[in-house]
Amino acid sequence: MFKPPSYKILPRQGDPRKFAQHGVTLEGYIPVSELNRIVDATESSEGEVTVNLEFTVSEERKKVITGTAGAELSLVCQRCLEPVIVPIESTISLAVVWDEEEASNLPKHLDPWITGEGVADLYEMIEEELLLSLPAVAYHQESCLDGDLYSSGRPVEVKKEKNPFQVLEQLKSSPKS
Repeated sequence: MFKPPSYKILPRQGDPRKFAQHGVTLEGYIPVSELNRIVDATESSEGEVTVNLEFTVSEERKKVITGTAGAELSLVCQRCLEPVIVPIESTISLAVVWDEEEASNLPKHLDPWITGEGVADLYEMIEEELLLSLPAVAYHQESCLDGDLYSSGRPVEVKKEKNPFQVLEQLKSSPKS
């Protein structure tokens, strides 16, 4: 993946509230190998996640983080069970909050990021956003299996059984003596 010269490894920790007050923008990348839950959910620890984050204070006076995180991750194709590279793109729109009560009062367009005072783990937040963006099922876009494997062989003929009530039908229609 091409990285402009200005892209550096994103710092692991930072104070999101101070970043928002100062209008900080972070651009960089994270080695996939640093994101343990992503490594566990994928087939490889190779690659990088490119990240662009803007920390601001919204009109509602909320500390807000917006941006994107993207990577090309190796997942298991659910058709052929071989690795497939899937582009993952996550749009981040979070508000930094202290607790669940404050989180429940957020506008609908913001998701909460509950953090304590001081520094927070930015990698953990980005990892969570990427995990939410993983597809439920990964597969190759082109056909990765022989089409004959999709059928179960020759068509099965359904043998029509004799109706057990046919005898009763005959008795019903015969004249009574």
